Amino acid sequence: MIIYIGADHKGFNLKEQIKKYLDQSGYSVLDMGNASKDESDNYPAFAKAVVHEVQGDTANRRGILMCGSGAGMCITANKFAGIRASIAFSPDHASAIKQEDDVNVLCLAADYLEPEQAKKIIAIWMQTSFDEEQRHKDRIEQIRQMEVELGLWK
Repeated sequence: MIIYIGADHKGFNLKEQIKKYLDQSGYSVLDMGNASKDESDNYPAFAKAVVHEVQGDTANRRGILMCGSGAGMCITANKFAGIRASIAFSPDHASAIKQEDDVNVLCLAADYLEPEQAKKIIAIWMQTSFDEEQRHKDRIEQIRQMEVELGLWK
């Protein structure tokens, strides 16, 4: 499993800590930026870089995005076909979004999470499997069909 991470200036410090945590946990991690804390950067560029990589192999790749509220990254990530991004504020929330929605991009609110809490959220999200219930599979298929209808799949 490859994990692609990205953050703007508000998420930069958390990203650096998360990158170390993931490396120490044995995951293959690729940092899609920003490479330094730059107050003039904008989150859409980093979200796009991460989700393009996740789109290439949604079975074996995951993304983690961090900005101040988590919302900007989440909004941007969900513009791309095949991406199911969500913010998680607790380990229980992380479990639910993975079990029921098979979320492949986790968005974290750096302004509202302590690093240890973020690590717990990530650990649960990574360890939780999609539950494969038919109703959940049907919902994901409905989303995919909407993406096709909207011309997001090429």
